Amino acid sequence: MAAREESQGDDDVTVPVLEARGVSLGYDGRTVLDGLDLSIGAGTVTTLVGANGCGKSTLLKAFGRLLTPSSGSVLLEGRPVGQLRSRAVARRLAILPQNPVAPAGTSVRDLVMRGRNPHQSWARPWTPGDDAVVERVLADTGLAEVADRAVTELSGGQRQRAWIALVLAQEAPTLLLDEPTTFLDLAHQLDVLRLVRRVNRTSGTTVVMVLHDLGLAARYSDRLVVIGEGGVLADGDPADVLEPTMLERAFGLRARVIPDPVTGTPLVLPEADEEPAPPAETGHHPLDQAG
Repeated sequence: MAAREESQGDDDVTVPVLEARGVSLGYDGRTVLDGLDLSIGAGTVTTLVGANGCGKSTLLKAFGRLLTPSSGSVLLEGRPVGQLRSRAVARRLAILPQNPVAPAGTSVRDLVMRGRNPHQSWARPWTPGDDAVVERVLADTGLAEVADRAVTELSGGQRQRAWIALVLAQEAPTLLLDEPTTFLDLAHQLDVLRLVRRVNRTSGTTVVMVLHDLGLAARYSDRLVVIGEGGVLADGDPADVLEPTMLERAFGLRARVIPDPVTGTPLVLPEADEEPAPPAETGHHPLDQAG
């Protein structure tokens, strides 16, 4: 999706797809983010990283209009997201929250079909084109063979892929993914992130996601944003962001950063434990004695 442009005199100003302006957010009476500013450009893959509880998922919810800031504003394509109709937002923005729950008895295909709801109206009923989108997404996510099974009968990894398929079926130009690799083994984590990157590269889809694995975040992102201390601690190319001083500040982690031997992207290696392991016992146990 190309970002809208507004002319101001002789200059063209590109409007961010998403923007947080002075946003403060919290829960349970606690402020997590305070006066945060962040903009997301069109066609990029941006990953939010940071320690548990720093506000990554909270910010993603605000971008997706699931949480209202206590102060500041969130803009979608230059317009306050809170002022837009729900259907209009759903056509522009798809969000995968943490731990979604499907109604009992819902099949995988039925769940994925719900992704087409924002495109339906009395003037536009379900079409063969909608069927084609659903079948393509089921195939892309490796779910075609289990499409008629209930979501609740699937393994954790299959269930997570079903929710990702729902989001992809929505065909929104911007995707918000909160820990999309949850419950997946490493092979399926790679499958999902490759799929996300392929959608970004082939369709120009803007992606904002939360990941915990810093190596995978660096490998599959154009940009990393480190959240912490109530705001943005670092923002930029993964190679610039993932450096030892920042890792210790954001995560309390002493680590080395080396180039990934496969991709050349940053690979974080925690330093060895400070306390040496106790020496192994070398004596013989009494039961080992013959007699």
